[in-house]
Amino acid sequence: MVDFLNTSLSGLQAAQRALATTSNNIANAATEGYSRQRVDFGTRPAQFTGGGFLGTGVQVNDVRRVYDAFLGEEVRSGTTGESRLTVFSELSGRVGDLLGSGSGGLSQGLQSFFDSLQSLANDPASTPVRQTLLSEADSLTRRIGTIDGQLVSISSEVSGRIDNSVATINSLAQAIADTNDQIASAPGAANGDFSSDLLDQRDRLLQQLSSEVEVSVVPAAMGTANVFIGNGQTLVLGNDAITLSSGAGAFGPALRDVSVGGSVVTGQLSGGALGGLLDFQREVLDPARNDLGRTAVGLAESFNAQHSQGFDLEGNFGDDFFAVGGPRVFAANGNSGTASVDASIDSAGALTGNDYQLQFDGSNYSLVNTSSGQPVALSGSGTAADPLRADGVSIVVGGTAAAGDRFAIQPTRQSAAGFARLVDDTDEIAAAFPIRTAASLNNVSDASISGGEILDVSDPDLLTPVTIRFVDSNTFQINGAGAFAYTSGDDIELNGYQLQIAGGPVADDEFTVSPNTQGVGDNRNAQALAALRDTGVLENEQRSVVQQADVLLASVGNATAAAQTALESQSALLRSSEAALQSVTGVNLEEEAANLIRFQQAYEANARVIQIANSTFQSLLAAFR
Repeated sequence: MVDFLNTSLSGLQAAQRALATTSNNIANAATEGYSRQRVDFGTRPAQFTGGGFLGTGVQVNDVRRVYDAFLGEEVRSGTTGESRLTVFSELSGRVGDLLGSGSGGLSQGLQSFFDSLQSLANDPASTPVRQTLLSEADSLTRRIGTIDGQLVSISSEVSGRIDNSVATINSLAQAIADTNDQIASAPGAANGDFSSDLLDQRDRLLQQLSSEVEVSVVPAAMGTANVFIGNGQTLVLGNDAITLSSGAGAFGPALRDVSVGGSVVTGQLSGGALGGLLDFQREVLDPARNDLGRTAVGLAESFNAQHSQGFDLEGNFGDDFFAVGGPRVFAANGNSGTASVDASIDSAGALTGNDYQLQFDGSNYSLVNTSSGQPVALSGSGTAADPLRADGVSIVVGGTAAAGDRFAIQPTRQSAAGFARLVDDTDEIAAAFPIRTAASLNNVSDASISGGEILDVSDPDLLTPVTIRFVDSNTFQINGAGAFAYTSGDDIELNGYQLQIAGGPVADDEFTVSPNTQGVGDNRNAQALAALRDTGVLENEQRSVVQQADVLLASVGNATAAAQTALESQSALLRSSEAALQSVTGVNLEEEAANLIRFQQAYEANARVIQIANSTFQSLLAAFR
């Protein structure tokens, strides 16, 4: 009779435990991150009797959560990817809108500026037209300055968001470590019985952490989990959390880094909001600022060079029309030598839009492209007379460097910020060529002379009058001296310019070259300036500044479009993974209702058995009274 009661009592207790678990599932049906729990029943050891083994009832082996670790990892991975692409797409879109704005975009500003140059070429003596050119130049400098200022503002925002993300990661890492400690120290942990609620809590924290940065989770002893980031750097080890830090990098506060345990991991972190911020900064923001600066350098260098070859209304050579910011150099904090490094733009056409790191090994300097990580060939010795040269940049090194000293070089990052108009007076616009050519009215032949092309504006004899007189159809003299062979259309180089005479000149034909001091209506240099719209000045003189602006906008637009497409795909995959995980771990109220009825009936049946046993026992007692 006692065995009969114990068997029923075990069933009653098991049903009671199952009802409590089912009730808990129902209560947490809407709790985010809750994994439904299930009671695992087991048969109690049978008791041997003379007639064989007799069952002794049921026992609760475990109350465990229903969870799929593989699907959980899929959801974390999907969360990491979606969070990264969301941040990347949103920020890239803002840069694209900034560059492509019809009212403030770079391409539109360049087009308007070159249109005003064409107007100047059509009417070079007009003061209103010249004033319009200066106004369009101001508008262009404001556009470039505004775009750069907005990019700097976005850069500051990104830095702040990186700091916030690092702080969030540190907070979550500490919470995970604390949860690990609670799991390992909870009653039953030594026997492998871990709190389902604590495991759910840790999984929620891990998913939140995954939205900030990509992590690798490795199960460890006593139910704990170790968390790693980057290339295996430890973030959580048992109940210990490692602190990340963000701030001034090896080259000072202007170049920020993320470090863990004193090691820089900026280039190793990926995924999540932090990975998206770092990727955006590295792949879109910094290149956009560099290429904006490269565009400014290309325009200023080519425009100033051509403007200096012209004459203004006062008969003077043109001054520099635009100013532009120069390269920035940062010495590494750990440098032990006394070396100083100064960089300048050597050739706009050779600029790449990348940043560099100059290193000294104790004997020689070497240069590395920090965008690609590839070495860059250097020429020169580094002195002022013989600078180090690479990719359009000249580098002068002073002082004494120690082995291991490093310098970060940003050739064009600040160029757009320093872009400004220098010419203040409309009369100072050099629309005319400094020389004029003419054929004598007494010439017998129909031979013609070209307008000339300036080769060296600094030649001291550039403005010296020259008379070219033909001795015969194959020979000419210059200012009555010499005997030079003539071939129709060949270049004739004189005094820093070159020209061509075509046709069939005869003896005594004369052609003159003289200073263009009265060239108020001359538009030849204005035409040359307007032609810079389509002249290759960047990418080894294969790309104009207008094309460069279009390429910059297209590259940002392509990155944004690719990120948006990837985001849509990643979001769909994440929703699918979440649905799959929810189908395993989520609470199904209909199923729980059925379980409730089933366990309630089991409870009542066991209670009824106990009642019958009690009645039988009472009847036996009554029989012996």
